[in-house]
Amino acid sequence: MATAKRTSPDYWLKAKRHLSKADPVLGNIIKRYKGETLTSKGSAYFSLARAIVGQQISVKAADSVWRKLEAGLGGKVLPPAVLEASTEALRSFGLSGSKVVYLRELSQFFVSRPRSNWHKQHDDEVIADLVSIKGIGKWSAEMFLIFHLMRPDVFPIADLGVRKAIEKHYNAGNPMQPKAMLKLAEQWQPYRTVATWYLWRSLDPVPVEY
Repeated sequence: MATAKRTSPDYWLKAKRHLSKADPVLGNIIKRYKGETLTSKGSAYFSLARAIVGQQISVKAADSVWRKLEAGLGGKVLPPAVLEASTEALRSFGLSGSKVVYLRELSQFFVSRPRSNWHKQHDDEVIADLVSIKGIGKWSAEMFLIFHLMRPDVFPIADLGVRKAIEKHYNAGNPMQPKAMLKLAEQWQPYRTVATWYLWRSLDPVPVEY
């Protein structure tokens, strides 16, 4: 089966230069991962389904569940296959009961509404639309903005990985209040997506993808 073509944002190099100049700490992180970028598979369903699978578990655990899900559904996770699979089968791949419900709700959404104008909407409009789907909260919508729409200035402050990386690199591993993190991130505008990606990358052995 052919591998889906991946795309990268055209602002990446400009963002790297901006961030490296604005923040030496982040600049040092960027230097470690030369040639790596955020990529998108170009599938809205993939991005949101991956976000559901990744809710409240580690990147490694989410990757494991996703691989089992792909294998169990014939090599690719698509709405019809999810809707046809039994609850027992989906649970056997490592999904919790609630995530089975969420993935089915998402699949039904895409079956009944296969097209949207998300690419033309502002970030807040996209989030408002997506959170109407059961199981899609603000975090999952932000992952969609980053990994599918590749919007340049998304900062998922509630993401545990982002918070852990900021505390590690900027506060000697000690807890930081969200307000302080938001203040720190001001220097990364208008490329907070890129800063977020490198913060994730500094913690995980493989690039995060949704």
